[in-house]
Amino acid sequence: MSKLIAMAYTNAQARQQLLDALASAADEIGVALANLGEAYEQLDTYAAERLEDDLFRPLQTAYGQAQRLHAEFAGRYGLPTHAFEAAHPQVREHDAKGIMNTAAAAVERADAALAALQDSMLPVEVGDPPLRAGLAQVRVLLGDIRRRTREIIRTLGR
Repeated sequence: MSKLIAMAYTNAQARQQLLDALASAADEIGVALANLGEAYEQLDTYAAERLEDDLFRPLQTAYGQAQRLHAEFAGRYGLPTHAFEAAHPQVREHDAKGIMNTAAAAVERADAALAALQDSMLPVEVGDPPLRAGLAQVRVLLGDIRRRTREIIRTLGR
């Protein structure tokens, strides 16, 4: 009987650890979105539209998917959900290029956290295929944000 209790406690701990890591990654995506909003304000119309299409929309989709994934996983196991709040830009730079690089760094932190989560095998150990699939989908959306950011920055001021 004590083995069963220890196993249940371990599964509960693993699920909570997974939820916390997912919430942290989603929060980083939120920071990136807030920073992109700040950069948007400093760009000309063409560059702002590119930023919106190439960066903001995919990140907004990833953010929504990460939040939904978190809520659904928590709901399946009766765990508390994270209160996602609007992030504030973490801007030290006063130019769009610097702000966009700060946003890209937040995306990289989010992607690294999700990669570490996948590599940890926690999603497999808790036996939740929808969670594993959702993590992969969010990572696909985050996948080439750094490249897209560099492309936009490269063309600024031309």
